[in-house]
Amino acid sequence: MSQTYPDTQLLIDGQWQNAASGKTIAVRNPATGEVIGQLAHAGKEDLDRALAAAEKGFAIWRNTSAHERQATMRKAAVLLKERADQIAALLTQEQGKPLAEARAEVLAGVGIIEWFADEALRLYGRIVPARRSDVQQLVIKEPVGPVAAFTPWNFPVNQIVRKISAALATGCSFLCKAPEETPASPAALFQCFVDAGVPAGVIGLVYGDPAEISSYLIPHPTIRKVTFTGSTAVGKQLAAMAGAHMKRCTMELGGHAPVIIAEDADVDLAVKAVGASKLRNAGQVCISPTRFLVHRSLEKAFTEKMVDYFAAIKVGNGLDPDTKMGPLANPRRITAMQSLVANAQAKGAQLLLGGKTLSDVGNFYAPTVLANVPLEADVFNNEPFGPVVALRTFDKLEEAIAEANRLPYGLAAYAFTSSLKYAQLLSQQVETGMLWINQPAVASAEMPFGGVKDSGYGSEGGTEALEAYLVAKAVSIAMV
Repeated sequence: MSQTYPDTQLLIDGQWQNAASGKTIAVRNPATGEVIGQLAHAGKEDLDRALAAAEKGFAIWRNTSAHERQATMRKAAVLLKERADQIAALLTQEQGKPLAEARAEVLAGVGIIEWFADEALRLYGRIVPARRSDVQQLVIKEPVGPVAAFTPWNFPVNQIVRKISAALATGCSFLCKAPEETPASPAALFQCFVDAGVPAGVIGLVYGDPAEISSYLIPHPTIRKVTFTGSTAVGKQLAAMAGAHMKRCTMELGGHAPVIIAEDADVDLAVKAVGASKLRNAGQVCISPTRFLVHRSLEKAFTEKMVDYFAAIKVGNGLDPDTKMGPLANPRRITAMQSLVANAQAKGAQLLLGGKTLSDVGNFYAPTVLANVPLEADVFNNEPFGPVVALRTFDKLEEAIAEANRLPYGLAAYAFTSSLKYAQLLSQQVETGMLWINQPAVASAEMPFGGVKDSGYGSEGGTEALEAYLVAKAVSIAMV
């Protein structure tokens, strides 16, 4: 497998090109700290050309039949599958996750594209019975228009593929500001769509200063919908900006997922499921399990097994096939982990494992387990976004549910129980957009993916995702 890493250009009107200014951004490998490539930095002139192309592309794509859109998207999925190993190698070099995880991310993208492509054939309107026999009433579903998308570095393929697939299936054009830290894998994804025959202008890809690009694209009259995945703080700013200009939004924001281990839980199953989920992408996952709430009777067994699970994990360069957890994405994440662990210990938490960096080179941080974490500790209030388990106990399930609902976040939650009664109670009372019971997170294309409260609104999965890219037009025809 080739491990070469390319420089990345902008995709504007079907052509890969440098920024008009010639300005570039260095891309670093988080496992080594080395500069591995350069990235074109878009300016206002580049954005204007990208917006004009998106407007032209929308005029073409909205009038392309659903069958042709579906066929083109399925060609892109075939190309993505064929190139999975190559793209995974790029992803690992720029983002750090193990090759196996990178390849799984790319292949999951194949399935997402296929599912949304087929949904293009099922974007039905409806005929509504009229109050007069000489009138026909129709509801027609139409694409909302050119879309501006802003995506994060933790899943550079997955977070784009959900958005671009929904946009293309519904007939929208799509202009993406992808992450500057991880630019090559998104570019390779877009190349699949270009090679599949998506017309010039229908898709565009830019990089640069995130604040400058968002503040220029969102108010622009060409853009009719905004979709963002990232932190709650930034999401609120972008949503406010979009609201000021009457732009439709989908916001998939931060979380702080509770894990409820009920008194009748299968401890081995729980450790295996949430242990793997916790260390996926070194914990840098918006739906990562973070607040571990364990029934007091299971505290000793669960804690010991979790420590053993984490202690066996090999941390290293994601290109090493034996690596199970790669580096954090950047030095800022190391600083954040050190601060969270120090704060928890100062508040009285016990450090059972980890809590330290593992190398002077690269952003490696040890899988960490904290026990008896008080509620006032930062790690129980702010999303850690790293390989840290923060654990505390409860006596009654209602206490755990109250703690799960205490924070303003509601993206994902996990629970383990053998009781149908408990499962029903959890399903009804935990305030979250997604709940997985007795299993790790399974984010399938056909199911909604999104949160409630400060974790955002709208969906990146299921038929619900498509509705945000469509407008319903009411048509009433009187026969003459």
